[in-house]
Amino acid sequence: MDKNSQQNQKNNTERGAGKAAGSVYAEKKRQEKRRRGNATGKDKPAEDFDQRIVDIARVTRVMAGGKRMRFRACVAIGDKKGRVAIGLAKGADVTMAVTKAVNKAKKAFIEVPIVNDTIPHELKFKYGAARILLKPARQGKGVIAGGAMRIILELAGVKNVTSRIMGTNNKVNVVKCAIRALDSLKKIEKPKKQDVKKAEEKKDNEENKEKKQDSDKKSVN
Repeated sequence: MDKNSQQNQKNNTERGAGKAAGSVYAEKKRQEKRRRGNATGKDKPAEDFDQRIVDIARVTRVMAGGKRMRFRACVAIGDKKGRVAIGLAKGADVTMAVTKAVNKAKKAFIEVPIVNDTIPHELKFKYGAARILLKPARQGKGVIAGGAMRIILELAGVKNVTSRIMGTNNKVNVVKCAIRALDSLKKIEKPKKQDVKKAEEKKDNEENKEKKQDSDKKSVN
């Protein structure tokens, strides 16, 4: 009896030790996973983008067994600070189509040059059957645009602009044309500090040279 109780006590002790070792090992594993997650940037905050649905359409495809119905979504996203993009995708339902379109758009951002809350110059652009006109506007004018064009300009962060759709009214073609037009705007590069410094030094040297020449002429006279 005593032998059996001793054996049971020994087995219980071994089980307890095994559980303790297992818990320590599991805790180490969890800590390693957390460290890996931090290293790969999983805990980084997501970038803040506004999302607008441009168009949702139901499309069908004729298959061997009949017609297959799906949904097509066109979504525009932007940060209102000069970055904007569109995505076009299909899915079995609207939610899936929108999610896929947003993921596509996140890989296709363009930078829009903005000068004093408007575009740098006037532009006419044509893409397929879509033709648009963009004009800079003074402060306080606002976004004068309709339909799909307004969505793109607002998400890009352009606060004062005049625009007009002169071709087709198809929303998908209009937003594609607008994105390509904004991407083709001339970028205004700010001069680097080094270049400014060099220009100032050159100007000072020229002024000193002129002063020296004037003083030499006066001394000769």
